[in-house]
Amino acid sequence: MTPGAMGAKAGLGPTGGHTAGRAGSRVDGHGRNRGQGGRGESLDGVLNVLKAPGCTSHDVVAAARRLLGVRRIGHTGTLDPGAAGVLVLCVGRATRLVELLQDQDKAYRAEMVLGVRTDSQDSFGKPISVQRDMRVSREVLDAVLSRFVGAIEQVPPMTSALRHKGRRLYELAREGVEVERAPRPVHIASLRIVRVEPDAPVLTFGTRVMIDIVCSKGTYVRTLCADIGDALGCGAYMSFLLRTRSGGFDLAHARTLEELEQDLAGGNLPLFGIDDALAHLPVVWLSAEGARRAAHGQAVGGRLLAPAGEARQAHAPAGGTAPAGGSAGSGPVRLKGPDGRLVAVADPVETPQGVAFRPRIVWNC
Repeated sequence: MTPGAMGAKAGLGPTGGHTAGRAGSRVDGHGRNRGQGGRGESLDGVLNVLKAPGCTSHDVVAAARRLLGVRRIGHTGTLDPGAAGVLVLCVGRATRLVELLQDQDKAYRAEMVLGVRTDSQDSFGKPISVQRDMRVSREVLDAVLSRFVGAIEQVPPMTSALRHKGRRLYELAREGVEVERAPRPVHIASLRIVRVEPDAPVLTFGTRVMIDIVCSKGTYVRTLCADIGDALGCGAYMSFLLRTRSGGFDLAHARTLEELEQDLAGGNLPLFGIDDALAHLPVVWLSAEGARRAAHGQAVGGRLLAPAGEARQAHAPAGGTAPAGGSAGSGPVRLKGPDGRLVAVADPVETPQGVAFRPRIVWNC
């Protein structure tokens, strides 16, 4: 079954948060028309790709490079080869956005099978324990799941791409080597049961539990399933994983590589502009002089900010407008000039004169 069919069967659609809408291929770094509808290094923007199971995230990147004729392409969060779903690709100058987009939360639909533990925590591993006489009530399952909502710690699996003394953990795992891994903090925003099969008041060996998860970056869903199984006292492994959302990009608007090839042939590649991809960030409006200085990497504040309401009435940003005064927030913002064009992504800083915004990424257009 294809991931698209899996999503349709599960009744998946937008999963919350702002959703990046469709965009045409003829966009520049700010999401405006540039008369570019074909292949080449001039393409800049973000693609929402539907990764199929059976290929690696790098395979998808390599295929996109061949398809678009662009070498500078990176993704914003690895999906395991056996998993399917949203894989966000940053193309051309948009590769500078990878870190910003990686920081956003992600949503998954996963299935776990109770009563079996595997060495990889998923269905591709070898069973290391089997508990055929297990019995778990639905009340206990609900109570255990509630304990995993919020801030938790996970020990990364040996199948992860994290490094240990210069080598990937999965490389060591293939050699039968296991090393100590320090627990890492993650955040589970929500954890909801979608379906239990068979649907009975008491869960027995082989019961399949499908769950929807919204979590922070760096969360290992296979480890979450295994930890839930351990907390239930019966063990569990992840049998299925579908990423339904990555930040503002959801499954409903994702395109397979085959569909992207057709889109490109028709001159309608759904490439999101850089400004569109950053729609979750609030906007700080600048005066003409402030925009000029920010474009050169200089911090801006005070009189270099646009007077309140002057530019905001003409350009209503999707991510809201950051306050020009007060204390600095903790997250990055978009700096825009009077014409509404994106000048930079900046971090707010406190100065003796008040809040200023120090450019982190400058778009010299």
